[in-house]
Amino acid sequence: MVKVWENKKHNHMTKRTGWTTHALTAALTIITAVSLAACGSTEPQNSDVPTESAERVDIGFVAVGPGGYDSADTPIVLNIDKNGNTLTFLNLDRGKTYTLSMDGTTRLYDKYGESISLDQIAAGDIVDITFYKGTRHLTSMQLSSQAWSRESVEQYDINTMRSEVTIGNDTYNISRNTQYVSEGRLIEQMDLNAADVLSFQGINSTVLSISVERGHGYLRLANDEQFVGGWIEIGQSEIRRITEDMLLTVPEGSYQVNISHNGSGGVKRVVINRNEETTLDIGDLEVAAPQTGTVLFALSPSNLELYIDGELMDASQPITLVYGIHQMIARATGYQSITQYLRVGQASAAIDVTLDPVRNSEDNSSTSSSSETSTTVDTATSQYRVYVDAPEGVEVYVDGNYVGISPCNFRKDAGSHTIILRKNGYVTRSYTIRVDSEDKDITFSFADLVKNESDATNPSESLTGSANSGKQTETDEENESEEESGSE
Repeated sequence: MVKVWENKKHNHMTKRTGWTTHALTAALTIITAVSLAACGSTEPQNSDVPTESAERVDIGFVAVGPGGYDSADTPIVLNIDKNGNTLTFLNLDRGKTYTLSMDGTTRLYDKYGESISLDQIAAGDIVDITFYKGTRHLTSMQLSSQAWSRESVEQYDINTMRSEVTIGNDTYNISRNTQYVSEGRLIEQMDLNAADVLSFQGINSTVLSISVERGHGYLRLANDEQFVGGWIEIGQSEIRRITEDMLLTVPEGSYQVNISHNGSGGVKRVVINRNEETTLDIGDLEVAAPQTGTVLFALSPSNLELYIDGELMDASQPITLVYGIHQMIARATGYQSITQYLRVGQASAAIDVTLDPVRNSEDNSSTSSSSETSTTVDTATSQYRVYVDAPEGVEVYVDGNYVGISPCNFRKDAGSHTIILRKNGYVTRSYTIRVDSEDKDITFSFADLVKNESDATNPSESLTGSANSGKQTETDEENESEEESGSE
C-alpha cells in the first residue's frame, strides 16, 4: 500500500511540476556539456568533421567602465544642455563641433583633479575630455591644466585688425577658433563692448575664449532740453557731454547719475540691465540761473597751453567758469600732455597744473604731434566718411551720439568706436568697430534687428564689413555646423 501511495504522489507531483522537470533536465544537460568541455571528452574525435565556430554578434552595446575610453580631446565647451544631458564642443585643431552625451558614469574634475559638478563648468571653458567615439558617450571631463584664465578684466584692448588683445602689459593672439560667449550662448566678436567686464581663457600665447561676465545696457535721457551741452556722470568713471537724443552704452548695474549744466541739475539713481534700454527722466531736476566761479591756475611750465572745453585760455589771470564740469587740456613742447575734468562749484578756487617732461626727443616729437592732433577740430581723416548701409531705417548712434537714420554716414575718426542700432519694437544692438587711418571711406553693414517678441537668446547673426572697394562678408566656411568627433 505504501508503494502504491508513493507512486501516486510521484505522478501527482510530476504533473504539477512537469515544466520544472524539463527545465532541470535542460540545465543538467548544459552543465554536463560544460563539464565535458572543461575536463575533456572521452569520446574519440574525428578530425575529418569540421567544427562550427561561434559567430560574434554585435548588439551595439559598449560597456562603459571606470576610466574607459577610445578617444580624447582638448576642446572648448560651446553649449551645455542639462535637460538633454549633452555637451557640445569645438575641436581646436580642425575647428569642428561635435556633441557628446553624459550620464551618472561621467566624471567631472577641476584642473587640480578634484571632483566638481556640471554647474561649475560653463560655455567657453577649455577642457580635457575622454569619450567613446562610436557611442558619443563622455566618460570624463576636466578643466584643462594647460589653460590659463584672466577673470573680471575691466581694462583691455581688443585689436581686431591685428587679431590681438592686450590685458595690462601682456599681449595675446586671437585665433580663428576663438569663441565669444555671453549668458551661455555664442556671440560675435563685435557684440563685445568696451563697457563689458570680460574673462579670458587660452593656451600659451593664444586666447581661445572670451566670456562676458558683466554685460551692458543702454541709457537714454528724457526731458533733457535744458541740459544739452552740460555733463552727465554715471558712477565714478563715466563722464560725457550731453547731446540731443543721445543713447549711452553703460555696464549693467546700479548707478548714481549726476546731471549738471550752468549750475543746474541734480542727482538720480538708475538701474541698467543687460541688453535693455533704460530711460531716465530728468525733467524734474532744478533749472537755476547760471552761476559762475573764478579759477586761478598755477602752471608749470609757465608757457604751457591751457584749453578749457576746447578753447585756448589766458591763464595769466583768473578764469571765470560756469558752475559744473569742464574739460581741461594742458600741453607744452617737451612735456607730456594731460586731459582731465574740473568741477566748478564755488565762488573761487586755485588749481596747480604741472606737466612731466618727456624722456627723449623721440617721445617729445610724438607727444607734441599727438597733442596738436587731439586739440584740432578736423583730423587728417576728417574728409573721409564711415557709412552704415544696413539694416535700413534704424537709428544710428556713434559713441552715444545720434548721427541719423540708416543708411547714413559720419566723419571718419581712426580708433575704436561703439555703434548702437535702435528701432522701436526691436531689440537694441551695439557693436564695437575699429576704424583705420587709411585715406579712404569705409562701409559697414550689420545684421537685421530682431523684434522684441522674438527669442533674444538666439546666437547673433554674422556681420558683414566692407571698404569702399567692395563688400566682404566675414564668414568661416570651414566652421560648419555639421557635427564631427574630436581627435582620437
